[in-house]
Amino acid sequence: MIEKKQKHFLVHPTYPGGNKALSEFISQNLHYPEQAAQNDISGSVHLQYVVTDDGFVESVQVLKGLGYGCDEEAIRVVKLLKFGSVRNRGMRLKSTKRIKINFNKTVKTQDIIYNLKQDENQTTKISYTIKL
Repeated sequence: MIEKKQKHFLVHPTYPGGNKALSEFISQNLHYPEQAAQNDISGSVHLQYVVTDDGFVESVQVLKGLGYGCDEEAIRVVKLLKFGSVRNRGMRLKSTKRIKINFNKTVKTQDIIYNLKQDENQTTKISYTIKL
């Protein structure tokens, strides 16, 4: 019986759960910097980082930044990442990866509904939009 060879010689570290889990982790841990919020800054921070064979992130560099604390926050979150460990035929391998982290000031709305009885069949709906 003929064995199939692997398509890729090197196995690169991947985030446990895939890209969806990676996006969820970043969105849960990313905080919009106060200085950026005060100056209405939004955009993307492009980063490059190295993942060791043990899955740890090191050497994080900003390729394209925004300033106002966004670069530092993006670096902080990327350093929290932990990828799966990989062994490539006994060789230790470091992989370089790139990521884009978006900082968009979103408007959160909160609807507060008051039911005011004017008559038995009429209700009045009042909603407020709170900008954060």
